[in-house]
Amino acid sequence: MFFKRHKKEKNIMIHSPLNGEVIPLESVPDPVFSQKMMGEGLAFIPTSGEVVSPINGKVTQVFPTKHAIGMLTEDGLEVLLHLGLETVELKGEGFNINVNAGDVVRANDSLGTFDLSYIEERGKEIISVLVFPNFEEKISEMIPLKSDEVEAGTEIAELIYK
Repeated sequence: MFFKRHKKEKNIMIHSPLNGEVIPLESVPDPVFSQKMMGEGLAFIPTSGEVVSPINGKVTQVFPTKHAIGMLTEDGLEVLLHLGLETVELKGEGFNINVNAGDVVRANDSLGTFDLSYIEERGKEIISVLVFPNFEEKISEMIPLKSDEVEAGTEIAELIYK
């Protein structure tokens, strides 16, 4: 008699890219993110401007305005870290990102910094977003591990691959 082999569940741990409070994506005051048009994810109210990698993977894009960083895991999960809201309008001012497209990063590696005071003084939101644009295609479930205050590098979610 033959038995179907069960595929072992693969998963990926997501680390907090920031120090601060983890909040639901639905709480973000920007419909592109809160309505998950860019994919499932998490949001943060940062308490400092240090930014670390949430995953092991490759940097695929650093936007010219440095407000957003695209990454890709070895398994093809797309990761987008968006620092602040409407911060593209700052044209890179207040951001010091020290990675480039093509760089290989490990979870908790420094990606750079951003100046929270500068962003707020310019009337922009410091709320930052971590989304997975191809979530529906790659992931069957997101298990949040932390809500509330976290330190950068803390495991905050487990994603189960399909």
